[in-house]
Amino acid sequence: EGNRRRWIHRHCLIWKWKQLSRLQRSLILFFFAMLLICGIVMYPKVTWPWSGRNIYIHITVMLAEPTYCLFKKKKKNSSCDSQCMMGHFLLTARAHPRVCVCLCSWRGAMIEMEQMTEPQPSTGQKPRDAAPQQPVSGGLVDWPEAVKEAFRHAWKGYREFAWGHDELKPISKSYGEWFGLGLTLIDALDTMWIMGLKEEFEEARKWVATELSFFRNVDVNLFETTIRILGGLLSTYHLTGDSLFLDKAKDIGSRLMPAFSTPSKIPYSDVNIGKGVAHPPRWTSDSTVAEVASIQLEFRELSRLTQDPQYQKAVDEVMKIVHRLDGKHDGLVPLFINTNSGQFTHRGVFTLGARADSYYEYLLKQWIQGGKKEKELLEDYLQAVEGVKKNLLRKTLSHGLTFVGELSHGRFNPKMDHLVCFLPGTLALGAYNGLPPNHMELATQLMETCYQMYKQMETGLSPEIAHFNLQPHSVRNVEVKSADRHNLLRPETVESLFYMYRFTGDQRYRDWGWEIFQSFNKHTRVPSGGYTSIGNVRDPTNPSPRDKMESFFLAETLKYLYLLFSDDQELISLDKYVFNTEAHPLPIWPSDP
Repeated sequence: EGNRRRWIHRHCLIWKWKQLSRLQRSLILFFFAMLLICGIVMYPKVTWPWSGRNIYIHITVMLAEPTYCLFKKKKKNSSCDSQCMMGHFLLTARAHPRVCVCLCSWRGAMIEMEQMTEPQPSTGQKPRDAAPQQPVSGGLVDWPEAVKEAFRHAWKGYREFAWGHDELKPISKSYGEWFGLGLTLIDALDTMWIMGLKEEFEEARKWVATELSFFRNVDVNLFETTIRILGGLLSTYHLTGDSLFLDKAKDIGSRLMPAFSTPSKIPYSDVNIGKGVAHPPRWTSDSTVAEVASIQLEFRELSRLTQDPQYQKAVDEVMKIVHRLDGKHDGLVPLFINTNSGQFTHRGVFTLGARADSYYEYLLKQWIQGGKKEKELLEDYLQAVEGVKKNLLRKTLSHGLTFVGELSHGRFNPKMDHLVCFLPGTLALGAYNGLPPNHMELATQLMETCYQMYKQMETGLSPEIAHFNLQPHSVRNVEVKSADRHNLLRPETVESLFYMYRFTGDQRYRDWGWEIFQSFNKHTRVPSGGYTSIGNVRDPTNPSPRDKMESFFLAETLKYLYLLFSDDQELISLDKYVFNTEAHPLPIWPSDP
């Protein structure tokens, strides 16, 4: 019976084939012939260059961009540029004798390839004095190159829609103005140099040489202009040796000096750099402590380079005043200081978040910058760390996350700004420079918490402010109020990941950084160029883009990610440089002979 059915089925097929026209039969035969030819041609491409090796390819698909695409090289050790420039391919990634990994710009599925080979027999020998190295990425995706592509994409938007202006508005393809000084361009100069983006750098340098003028009737914020513009120019001068940037730094530095002409020597917050007149904000005569105590690295370095002591004298005086003031609480400082009286105001509120954060950072970094000689700075820093441990440190009961809260008139608030995530890196930097080892232990605990502020959000991006749940059986550690759900592309967590990886070599810090980078690409990347801050990190389907790319995304976030993924430990060595609070590296001063 079975044979009979097969005979009937075969004759039915023959009958149907004969019912087809000659043209239809020719097309079908041509189709199968092409399939055969393609199979013969593609066979060697499928097997290269993996002969003799067992390779397993794991493909993860996510709705995100960018996309990595794999091609065989035309010739061994040839350039991938021509292949990767075809269609939408933008750049080559990991150098490999026969492999091109290209980054694609279209919006769609991101494919990660993880290449895993069977372990090779060990020779039982190690290279002499070789430190164990973790791979920079999983498989063939080159993480530093991916960050460079992200920078190029952000720069593309700035160049096309906001060139010479302060900030890019990537969604509306326009720009925003704050000071009118090309803030993003200047802030990004040293990032381009560090990444080796020489063509982009030279175009930006030309703008600085021909278009940048500080002779403008405009009010600028002393703190923001110092850390972004003065710091960026000084850093770029040191990296390049180009006197153009030092000349511009001298110009803006001298124009900011009227801010220090106050009764108390505590500087005003705003300066008109054209008229040479400074003033406090319209609504108060106070400045924030972070503003007046986080400009020291830059002005001290300007004095060293120019041999003009006025800059360092002005900022050192501020630190001396703050050092001896009453109103501190176990080394923690209030948020405001009055420019007339030189006294703390609005006492009783203590935080490591907004308005105070970089004061603590600069205590340590000034001490390092000056060769670890200024004992008052070290004393204030160590006392402040103990004050944090005593007054602000708590741990969630359900999952044991260590976090830094706030103290308001004796009442603890389990609120932690994303800005506080500078602290793990700062603590690690101190421990690396000989401070107590328990600083590194605390840094490790806080680093985990800052990562969880990303991990526990639906978009994989941290909110601006998190509240920690202190109930014993809570399901979620990190709570976010509706007004705090925005993400501004901030750098503090990846900054600390950079420090933690540099000092420990622990691969998990790179892995966490890669997760964060992918989340930025998935939820904040704008196809026409640029990245945007978002309004809701809890909604992955509609994160509410805010149409603004802060200059610090290029100056800090992408720079720290690139350095985190780089295998070159001497690229901005932490034995030679100290970063200002805008991620501009300034040299550690040489010791006196």
